[in-house]
Amino acid sequence: MTCKKYSYHYGHGHKEFTLDEGKVLKEVRMPDLPPITDIKAAVLEAVSNPIGRPPLQEIVKPGQTVAFICNDPTRVANSFDFMPVLVNELNRLGVKDEDMRIVFALGTHRTMSAEEMVEAVGTEVASRIKMYNSDAMIADDFAYFGDTSRGTPVWINKLICDVDHVILTGTIVHHFFAGYGGGRKAILPGVSAYETIRVNHSFMLDEHAGLGKLHGNPVYEDQMEGVELFAKGRSLFLFNAVLDEEHRFLAMFAGDYDKAHLEACQFVDAAYGVPIPEAADVVIASCGGYPKDINVYQMQKTMDNAWCAVKEGGVVILLAECAEGSGSAQLEETCKKNASPDLIKAELEKNFVIGAHKAFAVTRLMKKAKFILVSELDEQIAKSLFFTDVVDNVEAALVQAEQLVGKDYKVILMPTGSLTVPIIKD
Repeated sequence: MTCKKYSYHYGHGHKEFTLDEGKVLKEVRMPDLPPITDIKAAVLEAVSNPIGRPPLQEIVKPGQTVAFICNDPTRVANSFDFMPVLVNELNRLGVKDEDMRIVFALGTHRTMSAEEMVEAVGTEVASRIKMYNSDAMIADDFAYFGDTSRGTPVWINKLICDVDHVILTGTIVHHFFAGYGGGRKAILPGVSAYETIRVNHSFMLDEHAGLGKLHGNPVYEDQMEGVELFAKGRSLFLFNAVLDEEHRFLAMFAGDYDKAHLEACQFVDAAYGVPIPEAADVVIASCGGYPKDINVYQMQKTMDNAWCAVKEGGVVILLAECAEGSGSAQLEETCKKNASPDLIKAELEKNFVIGAHKAFAVTRLMKKAKFILVSELDEQIAKSLFFTDVVDNVEAALVQAEQLVGKDYKVILMPTGSLTVPIIKD
């Protein structure tokens, strides 16, 4: 037996463990792609040679107004790297600082503090440009643009309605029911009202909603239709990036919010989709550290990816600090009053509620495998959310896993589980 030591991201630190190399089927890592070294040059190259739209310098005129949509803290975007470049470029094109604003795409997440806003976009930009939260619960902050064909009422934050140009920023990863992040999601759900998000997200219960799927996915198609209602007669410009496991830029895509996004998604498949030889008895997955493991709400994305690599009846060991607990009182309440994933789904089909939808997203995966947490999450909360157990180290989790799957188990390792999607070879 040859043991190897591993060190995986956990919160702001790491968790270390040793494992018999003979048990490891594969360590799922992104392909070795070169990171971008000159960020400023890459940003300017992207906006000067966009996909499906004229260059930014041909679109923007002196004296015009611009609203940026930026990611909230639950998503790694490195906005502090590209926002100074974009703001300075707009200055060069004749747009004054006072004619720009930043709207943070919170969806239904909590509002950001002033300090978090500064951290997100950097001190320089924060000192020059006005910044706002898009709080989905403040109805008066939103303007109505009609209903989609699926019945979603489209309410969009007024802060992006009265400007000459809206620049959608962020990063792209796979999304467990909307297919992929980025693109149209900056607007819907990013800066949409609660009811808009609630109705749109209810389509996640449809069998055609899923990870890595856009066309035919009712969630994605409804989002696109909603954004199209808003976009009529407006100038929208996309700037999306793809990051590696160490949060370094791999690629940047700019231009039309649909065409540039579709091209970026192809790159995401190549960068994050990783072949594995077979499903494993045990999967050990780290979310990749903060903020991907800040709470159960965010951790669930790693659960979905790890689910792709585990056998029926197997065990997933999740390294997730969960410093902010579950992240949703509604998630906890829904699990407490329903005894099974099927009952949770039945409740959502009757009355779809944001937060409760995460209870379905988390627990539906447990019909295939057991989930053991290596986490700071309160044990009572963990058990109420149907997790098999919560321990403080990987070795303790492996002892439990062995009792469930036997001693001759095989392992898939996922050091950056929030990014990588295991694909079983045919």
